[in-house]
Order: sequence, then C-alpha cells, then structure tokens
Amino acid sequence: MEFGDDFLKDVIKRFKNYKDLGDKTLAQLSEADLFYQTDPDNNSIAIIIQHMHGNMMSRWTNFLTEDGEKEWRSRDAEFEATQSSKEDILQLWEAGWSCLFNALASLKSEDLSANVTIRTEPIKVYDAILRQLTHYPYHVGQIVFIGRMLRKNQWQSLSIAKGDSHAYLNAVKAGTQKQP
Repeated sequence: MEFGDDFLKDVIKRFKNYKDLGDKTLAQLSEADLFYQTDPDNNSIAIIIQHMHGNMMSRWTNFLTEDGEKEWRSRDAEFEATQSSKEDILQLWEAGWSCLFNALASLKSEDLSANVTIRTEPIKVYDAILRQLTHYPYHVGQIVFIGRMLRKNQWQSLSIAKGDSHAYLNAVKAGTQKQP
C-alpha cells in the first residue's frame, strides 16, 4: 500500500471520529437545545450545522473539477436562524457528511498531488483535505461544548470521564477496554 492510500484511509477515519463525536452529542440534545443561543451574536448548534452543511456541500460536490466555493452557496444565510425541526437539522448534518465521505471514497492516491481551487485559490488536494480536517473539528468542538453546557450533570461523556483516566488505562492494558 502506498502512502497516499494510507493518507486517504487515515483522514476518512479521522473525519468519522469527529462525526461520531457530533452524533453522540446530538443524540443527547432536545430540539430546543439545538436552537439555544447565549445571545443573538452567537451561533446555535443548528446554525453551526447549517454552516457545516453549506461548506461540505460546496467543498465536496465535484471536488476535483469545480471551485470549492460554489456559486449556489449562500454562506451568509448559513448563519441566520431558521424555523426548522431537529429532524431537518439532522438531515443537513447527515447530507453534509455523506457528501464529504462520498468524495473522499472516490479519490485515488494519485489525486492527492493534483490542484483544486477554493475561492479561486489553487491548492493541492491533500492540503484541501487537511484544511477541512481542521475546519470541521473546530465546529464539532463547538457543538460538543454547547451540548455539554446545556446538559450539565445529565451529560454523558464522549471520552474518558473525569477521574477515570487511571481505571481506563488499566482496562486498556488488561484488554477489557478498547481505545477510542
């Protein structure tokens, strides 16, 4: 297996890990939680997902052949509160990730050194992937933070719970716990 194949496999794994964190957070939240804003200038989880969806659809649709900033994208509208349901927001979440994963699955190792454009700027495919691998986790972290803040003591940890590091490490060493 060549380096490019390993790179593609590993970035897909990383993106899946971040989607999983978002999925586990969203599963803990009510519809009202998705639309909570600390104030009108801060984004709700729903707005963050609208933005991620817009970005993912724009960047990953016809990834190798069209500018990643599509003419049909309305980035500013992504940051406006909408009257949606939790189901609508989750559909945006899934559609965006599906577009990303389909595009990545179609790539070949030799594609990584090709150029694509984002906002008219030429960029290597591998760098465009890395760019999004920093962008999406930033927003997933926001989603997790807001979710944890809203759920307070009802929050179910997505990682090793506070105070459980030693027990977790012992369980991994004993083979009774898989690493996340």
